[in-house]
Amino acid sequence: MSKRLVLKTLLGVSLALGLAMGAQAQDALARTKASGILKIGTETAFAPFDFIDAGNHVGLNSDLMNEVAKEMGIKVEWTTLPWEGVLPGLEAKKFDMVTGPVTITKARMERYRFTPPIAEATVALLKRKGDKTVMKPEDIAGKPVGGGKASAQLAQLKTFAESLGKADVREYPGNNEAYADLAAGRIVAVGNSLPNISYVAQQRSDTFEVVKPAFGLKTYFGYVARKDDDSAKLMDAITTAMLKIKGDGRLAKIQNKWFGASFDTPDSVPTPAL
Repeated sequence: MSKRLVLKTLLGVSLALGLAMGAQAQDALARTKASGILKIGTETAFAPFDFIDAGNHVGLNSDLMNEVAKEMGIKVEWTTLPWEGVLPGLEAKKFDMVTGPVTITKARMERYRFTPPIAEATVALLKRKGDKTVMKPEDIAGKPVGGGKASAQLAQLKTFAESLGKADVREYPGNNEAYADLAAGRIVAVGNSLPNISYVAQQRSDTFEVVKPAFGLKTYFGYVARKDDDSAKLMDAITTAMLKIKGDGRLAKIQNKWFGASFDTPDSVPTPAL
């Protein structure tokens, strides 16, 4: 090999290594600005936050993140997974944030960086319309109930059911499967956040109704990213955009579109109830 060819080869290798090291040196915000793409992970079986309608990904999360993207001058790239794979996907750096959304809890705050809350997340029960055996939350004692696997809502449902004595709580891959079993009479109730089940009851008023009052602790939904230096500036920018969207009324407008009501949420939740 000639000296000239050796030098060209070494120069090419050095350039490639330099570009790779430069990319690694960029934090998540710098990478997002350079590519013009914000990479987000979510599931699409959590209406009205994320779901598929006529083949399209729609819901509050899609609308809200499109507004955030406009504020930041970027576009959103979605990765959809079953819920139990979403947070592990974030930790594996398959995407930069999760808009699941995620219930803000003390344990999760130790592990993840949260955005401002996007809606209330207090857990309540959905039952078959006209089922007089479940008139209040305590009536599920000893009866089969269900919820979405790996969710904070399922964890609260288990705790509540166990506090009533004998518990028969069933885990489902997603909430849609739980709703199907509820409609078929295989379970008497589904535990999920009040916004979710209110939407389901509104959409299928001939089949379902909400059991009131809600039984869970007062909680909120937020979006999350990894709690590290790489994600810090990106989450600062997203938080700034979200607070602007909340302040000018766009968040309330989006909430009203999907829930028929808006939520009075704090700008942050430093001490979660859960």
